[in-house]
This record gives sequence, C-alpha cells and structure tokens, in this order.
Amino acid sequence: MRTIDIVIPVLNEEIALPLCVERLTYYLSHSIDRPWTISIVDNGSLDKTLLVAQGLAKNDERVHVLSLSTKGRGRALRTAWIQSKSDIVCYMDVDLSTKLGALPSLLSAVDEGYDIAIGSRLASESVVTRSFKREIISRFYNLLLRLIFGLKITDAQCGFKALSKEAANKLLPLVENNNWFFDTELLIVGYVNDHTIAEIPVEWVEDSDTRVKIMKTVVEDLLGILRLKLTGIPRINTNR
Repeated sequence: MRTIDIVIPVLNEEIALPLCVERLTYYLSHSIDRPWTISIVDNGSLDKTLLVAQGLAKNDERVHVLSLSTKGRGRALRTAWIQSKSDIVCYMDVDLSTKLGALPSLLSAVDEGYDIAIGSRLASESVVTRSFKREIISRFYNLLLRLIFGLKITDAQCGFKALSKEAANKLLPLVENNNWFFDTELLIVGYVNDHTIAEIPVEWVEDSDTRVKIMKTVVEDLLGILRLKLTGIPRINTNR
C-alpha cells in the first residue's frame, strides 16, 4: 500500500497549527486506509510556532517537524518533499481552507497513474466561497497560463496538491522559485515534460485571516511567468 506524507508549511501559525493537526490527524486516522505522516515545516517563524510543532510531534510519532531559517512556501515544500520517504507527497494549507473530503480523490488520482493531482476551486463541481476580487484574479491568471504555456488546468494555485515521489524527484530540481510562484512553476515544468495532471473538484472557503498579500503575490507570479517565457522551460535530462 502506497504511503503518503502531507506537508504543512507554516510561518507564525502558533494559534492555527494545533487545530489543523488535530483535525487532519483525526481525518487521516478515520478516513484514510494507508500509512501516513504529517510533516510540519516551519520556515522562519518569529513566534512560538516551532515549539508548538515540536510539542505536537512528541504526542504523535507520525507527526514530523522540519525547521528552516529562511522564509518561502516553495522552499518549505521542496525541502520536505525531497527528504520524504513516502510514495506520495502532498501539500495543504494550515488553515485547511480546502475541505478534507477531497483528499481521497486526490490520492486516488496518483494511485491510478497521474503524476500530479491538484485541487481546483474553478472546476464546475467545486463549491467555493471567496471574494469577487480573488475570483476574478484567479480566473484571469489561469487563463494567462493557458494562453502562454498551453497549461490545460483551471486552478494552478489551490493549496491542495499531491504528486508521486518519482515525479517530485524529477521535477523539483528544475523548479527555480522558492516562494508563491513555486506551485505554478512546478505545474508548468511538469506539463512541458509530459507529466500528467489530474484536477479534483473541492469545497473551499476563503480564510478571512489569510497571510497571502494578493498584489505582492500577483507581481511575483507575473515576474515568474515572464522569466519562464524569456529563458525557456527546463527539460528533464533523459540521458542520466
């Protein structure tokens, strides 16, 4: 049976983290019939997040903690996924905005042979609650990815993803960004290198306490798109 490792990157989340791990642990224990681990990656927190994470790990041997001194969601995911010994590596946001009921479908897609599986807030079956502003920005952004790179997905940025460890090992060395554009770059690089991507409908509720600075993230994403367009998308070296 294929094992899974769910990575939760955190930055100054001492309050939200315990509830997240409690809910996730309960769900995994009762609804996922396979070996699992949770990897909390603290990257540069200035509050008690790391101490809280270490306390949670002491209470459950299936919860692991990584500590990075440098910020960056992409850096956190890259580090945890590379180190992971599991067959499938996953990622979800600490606020659990994406309801966990979509997790079995996400894992099943990878089990069935997809290299990458992603939650999509823009799939027709999805149930989403978020601001009109974020809805418009998201739709425009994903349209841009389709027009420029031919990326045939509806939602590159949903914080709910899984990929086979084999795919992670091949693709991560080709992904340059270590911050918010990481998700998109991973999907673009995977798509161009003929990795299959499954989209899973989700139920998603916007977190009113989100740490995402929308305009700053938009600028980073546009600069990332420009970089890939100008420099080209790296290919997997098949001669190794």
